[in-house]
Amino acid sequence: MCLGVPGRILAIDGLEATVDFFGASKRIRLDIVDAPVAVGDYVLNHVGFAIKRIPDEEVGETLALFDSILHGTAGTDDLMAADVLGEIEAAQEEVDRG
Repeated sequence: MCLGVPGRILAIDGLEATVDFFGASKRIRLDIVDAPVAVGDYVLNHVGFAIKRIPDEEVGETLALFDSILHGTAGTDDLMAADVLGEIEAAQEEVDRG
């Protein structure tokens, strides 16, 4: 399954952005995002690329969905939750490696 993970843009440097994904920061590319973005915007990340700017009116609903995926299925064999948690853990490992 392929999944886009939402995150908030912290900084932009050309075609790269530092994005916060549930407490883990990761640099991603902005080459293919569907709309212009700015610091503070939320985007969906897929394999290191921002693929969609999440409209302001959809941010709350999107984050609530991912919160339910991450916290509402703890201890189950939910593949979507495992995929999201894997993305977050990978981002944190990058940060830890420096």
